[in-house]
Amino acid sequence: MARLVRNIAPRRRRLPVLVGALAVLAAVPAVASVSSDPLPAPSFDGPVYAVAYRDSTVYVGGAFTAAVVDGHRVPRQRLAAFDARTGKLLPWAPDADATVRALAVAERTVFAAGDFGTVGGAARQRLAALDADSGAVTAFQHKISGQPATIATGHGRLYVGGHFSGVDGVTRANLAAFTLADGRLDTGWAAAADDAVAGIAVTSTRVYAGGGFHRINGTSILRLAALDPATGALDRGFRPNPPAVVLGVAAADAPAVAPSPAVPGAEAGGALIAVAMGGQGGRAAAYGTNGGNRWQRVFDGDVQAVTVLDGITYLGGHFDAACTTTRNGSHGICRDGAAKRVKLAAVSSGGKLTTWAPQANGIVGVRALAASALTGTVTAGGEFTTVGGIVQKRVAVFG
Repeated sequence: MARLVRNIAPRRRRLPVLVGALAVLAAVPAVASVSSDPLPAPSFDGPVYAVAYRDSTVYVGGAFTAAVVDGHRVPRQRLAAFDARTGKLLPWAPDADATVRALAVAERTVFAAGDFGTVGGAARQRLAALDADSGAVTAFQHKISGQPATIATGHGRLYVGGHFSGVDGVTRANLAAFTLADGRLDTGWAAAADDAVAGIAVTSTRVYAGGGFHRINGTSILRLAALDPATGALDRGFRPNPPAVVLGVAAADAPAVAPSPAVPGAEAGGALIAVAMGGQGGRAAAYGTNGGNRWQRVFDGDVQAVTVLDGITYLGGHFDAACTTTRNGSHGICRDGAAKRVKLAAVSSGGKLTTWAPQANGIVGVRALAASALTGTVTAGGEFTTVGGIVQKRVAVFG
């Protein structure tokens, strides 16, 4: 399976934002840290719902049954892996019997969640743990009563969100945690949401959960919450109140920047929590650790995926344009002008739309995004079949 491999070009560095010189830099286009041109990567014959990195390896999950390399189909039942640097398809092939919707990595283990009942021939209902090198199914096994939609690792735990009512017969309302050391349900972590959780992100001090909920642990909190990583207790001081249902969450440390003058009360500096949203058209926003709004962008379709690399927030969805203001009308049409951003866009740490515009195709577009600081790449997964007019089906890597 030989394929053309080109070297990854040096990443373009974004211009520093000088707090005292915002007016001078306002006319300078914001530049993303990766190119709009995709790197070599396999294609897939069905939708990709999840992507995750371990070093230079990209793991993908979805509803596909084969990878396509140099025009040749290679069987891959809903789980696969390839090298982000070369695009080479790897032999990792656990095989799931139904759609994989979420992936997360912890050291030598890849966790998968979705609709499946078996993985690698072993009974694993909706949640499985796999050896990151061989793909072998581990002893980790639980029964989830409902549908997991998002998973993340950190603080010695696997955090799971979705639309479910219990785990192994123990009541769990749309949120649960498992200890990585022994694989058991963490009975001490008891966060509960009154509606579905669509995204989870973990930082050194918090677990951020986003979705369509209005209450966490019985307390009113709208669509985005900060939880204690050890207990699941709600941080009542974090109340960003995003304006639409949250479809994805990413979190990262960010350089200090000046608050956006268009967002009263915006917080500068520190960690950044970025969210992808639906709503009228679609929206994306970034918040600080106190819940202050860093920036908000409006699109003409749902923003379904989000990741952060080098202070740049990358967004994917089924939008075709980024609005120049936060005003849009029926069907998400931008009222004050728009920039063409088909299914993919990027926003600077100061909230400015960057020049990054790969222009993927399709109706659903991009469903998943992940980034790696090690390789300096961003991987998108979804239902697109071209990027920039070039055939690249359902997975694209940018570096």
